[in-house]
Amino acid sequence: MSDINTALIVIDAQESFRQRPYWDQAQAASYFERQQALIDGARAAGIPIVRIFHVDADEPFTLESGFVRTLAELRLEPDVTFHKHRHSALVGSGLDVWLVENGIRRLIVSGIRTEQCCETTTRHASDLGWDVDFVSEATLTFPMTHASGETFDADAIRKRTELVLSGRFARIATVEEALGKKAFAA
Repeated sequence: MSDINTALIVIDAQESFRQRPYWDQAQAASYFERQQALIDGARAAGIPIVRIFHVDADEPFTLESGFVRTLAELRLEPDVTFHKHRHSALVGSGLDVWLVENGIRRLIVSGIRTEQCCETTTRHASDLGWDVDFVSEATLTFPMTHASGETFDADAIRKRTELVLSGRFARIATVEEALGKKAFAA
């Protein structure tokens, strides 16, 4: 049964990140499994899949680099692809127009990086009136070091992101919860 009011947004799941010094293949393994489960579940449910690629002047993110392509571990055949140049996938990419034209009222957000483009897109989408499920288990991030010298691991960053989004900008959902929901009434 198709849920035509919902779209799965897969943000920046691209080879560009593998070129970064912080890339950790072992850490990415659980992300690949959960992201693929979300993609496969959306396809089976008839939910449109939107692929977002980040493109900018930084070498692994230029179109000419050859790295702006889906990560090799993912089988992703999107219904539509957009290129973004900002953190929010809704700024200047045409995604917002496509969502409105297709009657999409609920977004399932996944991809890379949890606290950056996924969180920013979630906040922006919520502020513009979309209902958002944030599937943090189908997002990936990497350790970061604060100016104080304290390092936050990926789990701490993911928990912080869930904390600030939950109930304000999104529902935090597992893959199964996000796929089991029906479209919201008008």
